[in-house]
Amino acid sequence: MNQLPLTEDTVIFGLLALCLGFVFLTSSRKTGFWKKFYGIVPTVLMCYLLPSILASIGIIDEKSSHTYYIASRYLLPAALILMTLSIDLKAIANLGSKALIMFLTGTVGIIIGGPLAILLVSLVSPETVGGAGFDAVWRGLATIAGSWIGGGANQAAMLEVFEFNQEKYGGMVLVDIVVANIWMAIVLLGVGKTKKIDAWLQADTSSIEKLKTKVAAHAEKTARIPSLHDYMALLLFAFAGVGLAHFLGHHFAEFLETNFEVISNKEKALSSLGSKFLWMVVVATAIGIGLSFTKAKNYEGAGASKLGSVFIYILVATIGMKMDLAAVLENPGLIAIGLIWISIHAVLLIIVAKIIKAPFFFLAVGSQANVGGAASAPVVAAEFHPALTSVGILLAVFGYVVGTGGAYLCALLMEVASSF
Repeated sequence: MNQLPLTEDTVIFGLLALCLGFVFLTSSRKTGFWKKFYGIVPTVLMCYLLPSILASIGIIDEKSSHTYYIASRYLLPAALILMTLSIDLKAIANLGSKALIMFLTGTVGIIIGGPLAILLVSLVSPETVGGAGFDAVWRGLATIAGSWIGGGANQAAMLEVFEFNQEKYGGMVLVDIVVANIWMAIVLLGVGKTKKIDAWLQADTSSIEKLKTKVAAHAEKTARIPSLHDYMALLLFAFAGVGLAHFLGHHFAEFLETNFEVISNKEKALSSLGSKFLWMVVVATAIGIGLSFTKAKNYEGAGASKLGSVFIYILVATIGMKMDLAAVLENPGLIAIGLIWISIHAVLLIIVAKIIKAPFFFLAVGSQANVGGAASAPVVAAEFHPALTSVGILLAVFGYVVGTGGAYLCALLMEVASSF
């Protein structure tokens, strides 16, 4: 133990588990210093930051570790399966067209906001949105698009697919966390003024009251204390699905590269369509959606999405281990891109909500289901009423479904925008 940095994966994984356990144990405190601390510093930022500190000061050697590879290839697809396993497409439709319209408006706002922000910033500071090869800024911004349309799983997928320089990834994480939490704070402030906002939007909120009753009844029906039987079934769904996702994803990627020259040519914009990782993620998501039409969806009551979240946070810690803290503030102009980006998202939501007279609840949760994903959408929904928490989860899970495709499209548009 007197030889640093540590290179043994078992020891490194233990330290990552220590970091995550410390963060979640301290963030669960209801009083005192830690409550105030996490009121300022987001929990997810600490999950990134602590492993990055260990790597930056030379305690662990991330370059010799395989923990990120294991987390991204095994735990990420497992998380996608477990978090989409409970999706109820019929229930989402029953939320009403306004809920889906606001969610999809938020998605569109992120997709078009990224390239528009690049174009606007390039007029003032073209070097901010420049870069070549794997250092190209648009590649890094693609990871933010993934995070803002779904969450950490989609963010990791975009990092792998577009192969952004991971030594500079810390700057993108900073933009993601800071800007997303500024917007979430604004949304939460709006919750206290819901009646005034709904009056200005001329929204009919009667459907919200019906939702409270319906969702509360559904949550009570499915919840149960998980048994060993349940955990083994979740193991089956998750990792048998992972194996199938790798098998089908890899073979499909090889088929595309073999039969389509534009995809096998690595200099072309569409070369990422030949990524085995991308198709593995797509197949894993499809498996989860397929299981949602079977009795397997009832395992959400046994904690399927919670187990998926555990996998995601392990992935977050391994990504954090790769962050170079010295590079985080190299390009403060990225914050400007993020603020413009989220502003376009917000303005589009407000305009559409005003036009269709959607309640502020749908605007707030629809936005956070995109930008915050499963980490914050339920929190915002619960601020309106505890019985509505699962509505946030439902829309956030839907965000995982559309996240990969939406973020991929946004990334291609940002690549085009950065070339002007």
